[in-house]
Amino acid sequence: MRYPIVIHKDSDSDYGVTVPDLPGCFSAGDSIEDVVACAIEAIECHIEGLLIDGEDIPLPNPIEEHRENPDFADAFAWMFVDIDLSKLSGKSKRINVTIPERILSRIDAFAVSRHESRSGLMANAAIEYMAMRSESPPDSKVEIAS
Repeated sequence: MRYPIVIHKDSDSDYGVTVPDLPGCFSAGDSIEDVVACAIEAIECHIEGLLIDGEDIPLPNPIEEHRENPDFADAFAWMFVDIDLSKLSGKSKRINVTIPERILSRIDAFAVSRHESRSGLMANAAIEYMAMRSESPPDSKVEIAS
């Protein structure tokens, strides 16, 4: 799932990062590369905490919705980070599925290009598909069974 992050930078400090869709989720780093890596780690830890507490995972909203928030008026930059929810969802279970070969080839090629496993890609795709097609309001949440 792709979460927007907002990067902050004061002239006398390191880079800071906030995740608008995950209240209380923030981090910092020495460089933009470092702060992005720290943001991913912070998001994974935050989501893991939500799962442990039995709470739903908030869906990401478009950056445009957050830009209007005065808390982010001093944004240095906005970015998206990809979070692999499948690795946070608990124990995996082996299943058998039937997929046409040409689609499977495309799935495998896409997974390789993104340095993901086939299973991880398919789990993430299913999670995002269900979240986007649920009949919940836009500020809905994703629930992942453990």
